[in-house]
Amino acid sequence: MPALPGLRRYLAALAALGVLSAVAVLLQAEGLATLLTGGGLSAFLVLAVLGRVVLTWGQGVLSGRFAAGVRGGLRRRLLDSVSDRAGVVATQVTRGVDATDGYLTGYLPSLVVSVVVPIAVVVRLFTTDLVSALVVTATLPLIPVFAILVGKHTAARTSRQWSLLLKLGGHFLDVVRGLGTLRVFGRAAAQASQVRAMAAAHADATLKTLRVAFLSSLVLELVATLSVALVAVPIGFRLLSGSLDARTALLILVLAPEAYLPLRAAGAKFHAAAEGLTALREALAVPVVSPRSAVSTRRRGAPSVVFERVSVLYDGVPALSEVDFSVPAGSRVALVGPSAAGKSTVLAVLLGFVTPVSGRVLVDGVDLRSLSPADWLADVAWVPQRPTLFRGSLASNISLGSSADVPAAARAAALDSVAAGLPSGYATQVGELGEVLSAGQRQRVGLARALARTSAGLVLLDEPTARLDSRTESAVLSATRRLLPGRTAVLVAHRPAMVSLADRVIELRDGRVGAEVAA
Repeated sequence: MPALPGLRRYLAALAALGVLSAVAVLLQAEGLATLLTGGGLSAFLVLAVLGRVVLTWGQGVLSGRFAAGVRGGLRRRLLDSVSDRAGVVATQVTRGVDATDGYLTGYLPSLVVSVVVPIAVVVRLFTTDLVSALVVTATLPLIPVFAILVGKHTAARTSRQWSLLLKLGGHFLDVVRGLGTLRVFGRAAAQASQVRAMAAAHADATLKTLRVAFLSSLVLELVATLSVALVAVPIGFRLLSGSLDARTALLILVLAPEAYLPLRAAGAKFHAAAEGLTALREALAVPVVSPRSAVSTRRRGAPSVVFERVSVLYDGVPALSEVDFSVPAGSRVALVGPSAAGKSTVLAVLLGFVTPVSGRVLVDGVDLRSLSPADWLADVAWVPQRPTLFRGSLASNISLGSSADVPAAARAAALDSVAAGLPSGYATQVGELGEVLSAGQRQRVGLARALARTSAGLVLLDEPTARLDSRTESAVLSATRRLLPGRTAVLVAHRPAMVSLADRVIELRDGRVGAEVAA
């Protein structure tokens, strides 16, 4: 909880609102007692009712803004995490972060009010009637005691429910990603049965958690009702005997439920927000990548790149082993070799996605780790094997929020004819999976992005013509030739056509540099 930004200010504001709510409760009780005993409608009653309405609205606005800020921070933290389980992270970013809303906007405000209001009510009761005050003081702790006892049981069930949901979300995404492979090997039906079993287990855990939550609410209501009865019954007898006046009796009967109400609300909202609390703890426990400090600068433009004994490990398995090679400024190098030889890892190191366990990468003689990641990536144009498209228009997918000349970049990537054939041209919505585009057209979107970055000095191409037919490959290669002049380029290539774009060819085998020849 201390990691939440602005938490102390939020709790301080809630405490101030809680004090004002306590004052409004006392004024309302005084006004109702006066009204019901024939004293007429007092200004205190009107002011108290209006005050409680305004305070409730203000608390809602304050809680909503705080929760929105926390949700944004949690999502950024999760997206910056070092977790390799995309499905788990996706579940936390969506369902998990949204679930924290009930805890932040419901339980925390109720918790603060449940501390302030009962104390104010008990103090007022002691100044009004000692017997009633002692009864309330003796029975008031029963509600949090029962809430804690039931809450421990609920917390265990909620933790199990959340872990099952994370497991289900992660496994489901893995299955969807590998569905093609599973179908080839005839394992799709078996995985579908496993997903159904995991979903059934999560549904069962959810129902058990809800059952406990409903029972806990019943327990809290029962305790509060019996406690109020212990106050009300003696008040009735004392009224009959004449030892207590009507106004005092009504004041006590109005104040007594107000002492228990905040505690009952906090207990009920705790169970409703238990999943959010578990999700919040999980999100705050996720390790994140520590930001690197930028201590060096470099000139913009085509850089020289030198790998010096660079080694990379994935889960203890070497991906690169003491790799040495250099790429002079303005030259083009093609990396070739069998699958899993380390070619894409070289690009990942240059992009800063992977940090070497030993060795270093020099960019214009400066260690890459000492450069600002944002400044460095602003000078890089990257075309992956499968460009990721985002929900939005074709133009926004090419520009990615920059002020690029979209039509010019599309023409250079031979994408202008494609845009002309779409229903709304560049304004056509393409969707996250690029439903209206073919594989080759999606690849040309990736090239158009790189061409739009006219100031980028380094070009990284990761097999951009893989899985393309010869005609589409020819269009992509033509666009690539327009991208390379005047820039340093590192190309991952399998096909001879891509190799022909390079000045030199470096062969990688088992994460090591093999032969190096001129193209």
